[in-house]
Order: sequence, then C-alpha cells, then structure tokens
Amino acid sequence: MTTVVPTSEEDPALAVVRFTSELAWADAGPEVSARQVTGLCLEAQERMVMNKWLELASLMLTSADLISSKVSEKDLECIFTVICNLVTKSESSDEELEMAKLISGKISQQPNDKPALRLKILFNLYNLLENPYSQFHVYMKALNLAFNGKVAEHIVPSFKKMDGFLKEWNIGISDQRELFLTISNVLKENKSSAKDSFKFLTKYLATFSGEDANTMSEAKEEAVRAIVEFVRAPDMFQCDLLDMPAVGLLEKDAKNALVYQLLKIFLTQRLDAYLDFHAANSTLLKSCGLVHEDCIMKMRLMSLVDLASDESGQIPYSVIRDTLRINDDEVELWVVKAITVKLIDCKMDQMNQVVLVSRYTDRVFGQHQWETLQTKLGTWRANIANVISTIQANRVVEDNSQAVQGLMIR
Repeated sequence: MTTVVPTSEEDPALAVVRFTSELAWADAGPEVSARQVTGLCLEAQERMVMNKWLELASLMLTSADLISSKVSEKDLECIFTVICNLVTKSESSDEELEMAKLISGKISQQPNDKPALRLKILFNLYNLLENPYSQFHVYMKALNLAFNGKVAEHIVPSFKKMDGFLKEWNIGISDQRELFLTISNVLKENKSSAKDSFKFLTKYLATFSGEDANTMSEAKEEAVRAIVEFVRAPDMFQCDLLDMPAVGLLEKDAKNALVYQLLKIFLTQRLDAYLDFHAANSTLLKSCGLVHEDCIMKMRLMSLVDLASDESGQIPYSVIRDTLRINDDEVELWVVKAITVKLIDCKMDQMNQVVLVSRYTDRVFGQHQWETLQTKLGTWRANIANVISTIQANRVVEDNSQAVQGLMIR
C-alpha cells in the first residue's frame, strides 16, 4: 500500500493532488492517466499561486472522494490532514468559514464509512480553526456524524466542557437550540445517559422563553417528549418544566393538554390524583410508552415528599399508609426508599408511629423556592453575624477584666 510522504521538493498539497489523481486515473491507461494527472497538478499549482485556497480545497476533496475506498485509513487520514491544513492559509474569517463548511461537509457526507476516522479528522480540523463560528460549525458536523455513524462515545466526553465552548463560540439562540437538541438526541440512545439527555432537552426548551406563541410551537414535540421522559425516569424527582413557556403552551393545546396535566400531577399532586387520571386516560399512558406500575411507584415517592413538606416536620404512619395506599407493614419500607434516593432525611419514631423529617427535596424548584432559600440564607447570615458580635464582645470584656486584675496585683 502506497503512503503519502511529503518531501521538501514538493508542497504537501501538490503531493496529495498527484497521489490521489494517479490513483483515481490508474485504470484509464498510462497515456490518459499521465495527461489527467499533469492537468490536475497544473490546476492545483495555479490555485496555489493565486492564493485560491477554497478552490484548491474543492479540487483536492473531489480527488480524495474518488479514492477513499482504495486506500488505507492511515493514508486517508494523511490526505485529509493536508487538506484540512489549508484553512490555516485563509486570509479572512469568512474564507475560513467557507473552507470549514466545504471540508467538514465532505468528511461527514458518508457517516457509515469509517466513522471513527472521519470523526478524528473533524477534530483535527476543529483544532486548526481560529474563527469561533467555524469551530462551532465543524463541531456540529462532528456531532451529527457521531450520531449517524453510531460512534457517539468519541464525542460524549466533550459535553462536560459545553459551558466553556458556548462562551468561546458566542452563538445565537437559533444555533444554541440546534446544539442542545442534537446533544440530547445523541445521549438519548444510551439509557445510562438519560439524565444528561433530559438536561440538554430542558436547555433547548429554555431557549424559547420570551418568544411568541408561534415560535414556541416549534418546540411542541420536544416539550411532550420532555414530560414523558421525566415521568418515565425512575430516578428523577425534580424539574422546572412547569416554569417553561414552551411547556406551558401545551396546557391549552387540544392534542397535548392531557400530557401537561400528567406533568402537573407528578409535580404538584399526590397518588390519588394520578390514579384518577389513569382511570380516565389509560390509553394515553400506553401510547406514551409509560408503564402504570412504574408510575405508581414514582408517585408514591413523590407523594411522600409532598407529605414531608408539611411545616410540622412530622408525618404519622397512618397518613403515609393512606396517602400511598399501602399496608401498615410497608410504611417504613417506603420511607427507607425515599431516604435511599435522597428525597428526604428523617428519623422513624416507631414508638409514636411518626416520621420526623429534617430535610426534603422540593419537586419543583422555581421562583418561590429561590426566594425561600434567599430568606433562609439571610437568616443564617444574620445569626452568624450575631454570634461573631457576641464572641467579640465577650473577648473585649475578658481582656478588660484581665487588665484590671493585673493592676490589682501590682
């Protein structure tokens, strides 16, 4: 297998043009092949002399595409490394962006052909770019390639750095929506990434805040999906979907109003409300892929959290039994389950048949919860300040007392 090895006698780009054209025309016979190779090399040289790097990239990509199935992965990577390097010669951000679009578009065109290698090449291209928007464009191509080529594991680690990327790219709302939704779809394929998928889906929905009803309607399908994913997830008990306008739009939507009602039940009501809803809408739950028994288990935990939010901090066993619709001997079992998933911190007073709650997790954390937290922090800060003042006052008194004692001894 021939490998491209750039030498000092010929420009790497010209060497790639010669190598790819020779391989592309190898079956046409010596005379035809020599004529075509010479013509392509002269054409490439003209573009190099005139600094027409975008046209040169187009020429090289066409040749590379013709021979991609005939060379090893190592050769293909070498060829595209030279092509990608052309972006460093661009004379403006606009030219760099056009070259990035051209090259990344060609690389990602066949996601099922050597997807891991193509993804690696796109990462290399990304690192050569200086224009933030060019980087974003290439990243989106890599994201879609990873999804369509089923090699998402190579790009998922980068999601942890997304906040930093967003600051660097400084992209608009429309691009943010595309980014968040694509990431959510990539993660959705992996069951172990359900929480992260939901997180980026809610980021997507949050971008519609402040938009008109017509624009928000674009997110209707994803809003329904977010509700279903939250209800289905056995380990998610808190979300802010109810505060999102794109989700709130479903309340008055004839087709999806019941789905919105289901969300309100899970976030603001108890098991009895869910059972009534199921009795009237069992078909809807099945169409959404929701399992009734799983919903009951989750609603029992959600209902227990609601009971824990009582200001008294005490829940009688009998109230838990009746609210969760369980037997007496199951009460402590469900309390332990709630503790295990960190929904509540409490002690069980078996003698008095009471659960003493010291902490609970709010099902909804919106404006009211933020205000309550601010009040608690303000109180805590004031208490600390009082403690510090008392300590300082006592220290002054103690120092004065020691000074007086010293004078008396003298």
